[in-house]
Amino acid sequence: MEAEISRQVQNKISFISFMILEFAEAFKMSKPVAYQYLKKYGGLDFLFNHWWAMHTDDRYYGLRDLYEVCRKNGGFQ
Repeated sequence: MEAEISRQVQNKISFISFMILEFAEAFKMSKPVAYQYLKKYGGLDFLFNHWWAMHTDDRYYGLRDLYEVCRKNGGFQ
């Protein structure tokens, strides 16, 4: 039996993947390093919890929010 992924789950996955790639590019990191960085400093949790609101805004503001979350959790020191 093949499981279907809901449209909302597809959108969530697409947006989070997009933001990880944008973060990697903005901060000159490889994709795996950016993923690990966001995971370590709370950015990934932030994305999972707030993706719905973030996807309606410009990516600049999303990157700024991720930067602030990571900084407050010990990153970008």
